[in-house]
Amino acid sequence: MKVIFLSDVKNKGKKGEVKEVATGYAQNYLLKKGLAEEATPGNLAKLEAEKEAKAEKARQELEDAKALKEELEEKEVEVKTKAGEDGRLFGSISSKQVKEAYEKQHGIKLDKRKLDMSQPLKSLGYHKMNVKLHQEVSAEIKVHVVEE
Repeated sequence: MKVIFLSDVKNKGKKGEVKEVATGYAQNYLLKKGLAEEATPGNLAKLEAEKEAKAEKARQELEDAKALKEELEEKEVEVKTKAGEDGRLFGSISSKQVKEAYEKQHGIKLDKRKLDMSQPLKSLGYHKMNVKLHQEVSAEIKVHVVEE
C-alpha cells in the first residue's frame, strides 16, 4: 500500500515522503496513529501543492535577505561610549549594543546571535562586522564607535 508520511517514522520514511509499505502495517499502525495517510490522487495533489508553497516561501525569504543585505551595506551605525585619552574604551561594545543602535538609528531589527563578532569592540573608530541573514546570504555592516 502506498502512503504519504505525515511525520518521521524510524527506518520507514520521513515527513512528506511517498513510499510503499505492507498493507497491514499501514492500516494497523501508520493510519491509526496518524503517522501517514493513504496516497490517493487527492492527497498526492495536496502534498505537491504544499511542496510548491514551501519552495515559494524559501525563494521569497532568500530575496528578502538579499534586499536587506543591500540596505544594510549602504548604511553605517554609530555607537557612542566613554573612552580614555588613547582611544581605548572603558569596557567594550557588545553585539547587543550594536543591534540596539541599528534598531534605534535605522529601524532595522537584527538578531544579535546572527552578528559575527569574534571579540567585543574595544577601540574607537570604524569596525566591520558580518551579519548572517540567511543560509546563503551574509552582509558586512560598518560600525562607527565614537566618544561621548
